[in-house]
Amino acid sequence: MPSSSPLTRVSILATPGVFASTLMQARDFFHMAGLRHGKHQGLGLVPTFEVRLVSPDGLPVTSFSGVQLPVDGPLDDEAQLIILPAFWDDYDALCSRYPQVFDWLRARHAAGASLCGEANGVYWMAAAGLLEGKEATTCWRFFSEFAKRFPQVALNQDKHLTDADNLYCVAGPTSACDLYIYLIERFCGTSVAQSVARDILYEVRRSYTPGRIGFGGQKQHQDTKILQIQQWLEEHFAERFRFEDVARDHGMSIRNFMRRFHAATGDKPLYYLQRLRIETAKGLLSSSAKSIKAVSYEIGYDDASFFARLFRQHTGLSPNHYRQQFQQQVQPAG
Repeated sequence: MPSSSPLTRVSILATPGVFASTLMQARDFFHMAGLRHGKHQGLGLVPTFEVRLVSPDGLPVTSFSGVQLPVDGPLDDEAQLIILPAFWDDYDALCSRYPQVFDWLRARHAAGASLCGEANGVYWMAAAGLLEGKEATTCWRFFSEFAKRFPQVALNQDKHLTDADNLYCVAGPTSACDLYIYLIERFCGTSVAQSVARDILYEVRRSYTPGRIGFGGQKQHQDTKILQIQQWLEEHFAERFRFEDVARDHGMSIRNFMRRFHAATGDKPLYYLQRLRIETAKGLLSSSAKSIKAVSYEIGYDDASFFARLFRQHTGLSPNHYRQQFQQQVQPAG
């Protein structure tokens, strides 16, 4: 479902030593999304939001490979979505040279903006204090350094993508694709996200299971028992079990469990479980040729017709229609 607040500006941070490929990947994804959204809104190929390259001082920067990158301006106060690309440079030197980046990130996040860091681009969010006590990830080669620099951050080395409180971390370009499609769906709707996936992703095939995007915000609570159950559900969602048994195994009555789960996450346990299964099914439908029945069975439903009805309730599309929109032949944006 689209976000309740229309997207008007995406800002991508450019600093010396930036990997231009990660910066331009983000720009291409969201520029295409703006064009597609404009077309869906009946505006023709007119983007519905701005995608801007910004630098801390508004000056051009030199990328890792020596390319001079012009920018659209300095750090702005209107960005609703901020992308922090990977870079190859002395991070301590960047921090000393551009301390204004931290105030900018804190202010925009407090105003409701979503922040996305790729690989060591995640350092900016961590150094700004935004990831304290929250789950994060980064590229494997930065695990040791990141853990030493930011011991207060819950670094998860098993995930390629994390989300917590509108703070998104991805390990590299492939997981960034998953994140950008998710964010485009969030801000612009499912059909626009599917169009962008067809236009840009081509034959990308994941060699990993993406983190379940959209659930991180429901883990920002202080009920450790419920957090343990959420993590258990992510690992066992396709299995047969009763919530009564899950509650008992975690030292709660079913009534207490139901009350605490809803208070902590905002969802009833069954609905939360259904969302976990449907999100997994979406990935299987868009990236594999498995039959609807096989997908249904893999996520925990023996009855494929029940799965299809549930899928439609959650997405507005049948499983076949969802797959067809993702897998039909790539069409040019024009």
